[in-house]
Amino acid sequence: MRDAASPSLSGKKLLLGLLVVLLVAVVPFIIVPTLLHRGDGIELPDLGTVPAFSLVDDQGQTFTEEALRGHPTIVNFVFTRCDTICPVISAKMERLQEKLLDRRAEPIKLLSISVDPAYDTPERLAAYAQRFHALPAKWRFLTGPVDQVRALVEGPFMNSMINEGLTPSGAPAISHNGYFALVDGDLRIRGVYDSNDIAKLDELLRHARYLARSGGSYKFGGS
Repeated sequence: MRDAASPSLSGKKLLLGLLVVLLVAVVPFIIVPTLLHRGDGIELPDLGTVPAFSLVDDQGQTFTEEALRGHPTIVNFVFTRCDTICPVISAKMERLQEKLLDRRAEPIKLLSISVDPAYDTPERLAAYAQRFHALPAKWRFLTGPVDQVRALVEGPFMNSMINEGLTPSGAPAISHNGYFALVDGDLRIRGVYDSNDIAKLDELLRHARYLARSGGSYKFGGS
């Protein structure tokens, strides 16, 4: 009886061995990618759409909403005479730029909109951009007619351009929020992130990269 059972036992071992080999071959190519895909399913809110606009950037070029289409854009709000939060915000944007210079982050762009457009000419914005080592292919600054900038800033971006007088240094005290906004390739605002919260800035980078992976073609600049 011992001899008769041996072929059956050997067959079971062989079958088990083949099953192990099959699992080793299948898991990396099917199961693991499936799990990773599930982990990538980030759900972002839809906070409204950026409307049509036509402003001027720090290169002196016309910059419209079409320059944002097709790629994620991180947006913030500053002005060149600001001596309070703006230098801090711009330094944080500069660090975001440094973290987004790899090939996979190429579609992600940065945009700073002046809340003091009557003073901030393209030339002044260009000097400010140079101060923070802004790369024109990655990071642009916008100005233009006050009413048009105000409509964009206080409209879809829900920020402020209220001039509350002067700071102790004599600079204008323009009240505005220091948050960063994330716009997707379809011009939808997909998130607002507190620039004072390191965890939120990390989340912003993660969400921007997610949009870059799930997006298509991209361009940046005047259109």
